[in-house]
Amino acid sequence: MNFQLYPMGDHALLLEFGKVIDSEIHQQIQKVTNVLDHSPPSWMIEYIPAFTTVTIIYKPTEILYKDACLELNKIVLNIEEHNEINQHIVPIPVCYGDEFGPDLEFVADVNNLTKEEVMNIHANGNYLVYMIGFSPGFPYIGGMSERIAAPRKKSPRLNIAAGSVGIAGKQTGIYSIDSPGGWQIIGRTPLRLFQIDKQKPAFLKAGDKIKFIPISRDEYHEWVNGQC
Repeated sequence: MNFQLYPMGDHALLLEFGKVIDSEIHQQIQKVTNVLDHSPPSWMIEYIPAFTTVTIIYKPTEILYKDACLELNKIVLNIEEHNEINQHIVPIPVCYGDEFGPDLEFVADVNNLTKEEVMNIHANGNYLVYMIGFSPGFPYIGGMSERIAAPRKKSPRLNIAAGSVGIAGKQTGIYSIDSPGGWQIIGRTPLRLFQIDKQKPAFLKAGDKIKFIPISRDEYHEWVNGQC
């Protein structure tokens, strides 16, 4: 397992596995975070996984940077191959187009496709949540077909509704809360991806696999009413 360790300020360090976003590096990160979840070092405050890195925040009163590096080096090198990662397949219902997907036509036009073709391609991707970020519970999702890739908007919207499903470049994602944003919006899910009053506020986590399920407008509203 190839990796590098770097200092991040006076009480954090960066564990880097590479520079390219891919599923193998993601698996390495998942194995490390699995160990940190089940056997966290006493000096660790928290960790933050990203596409190719894990940032570990530690207690500088309990351990020096060089010693934290030595311990993390041992953890990474001793991760066993049978350290299996349980990936959950999470169905995400999505109502595409119309008021829920105002940019669906743009995505279709820029790729010389029909709106129906964009919806079909998007719903049939092999998706993986690589990281959570930008806003609480927002999943960065890999695996989208390049056939429906689209540039970000030149001028971000001031407010995008929670649940909006968007495309930016070769990625797709879901807005977890109402927020500004520049992704091209093609649909919306009735699921609540972030609920601060829950024990686990974020609905999704890094490592989850996603299956988008197209639903009608009526089904969307039925789902919303059922959650109330």
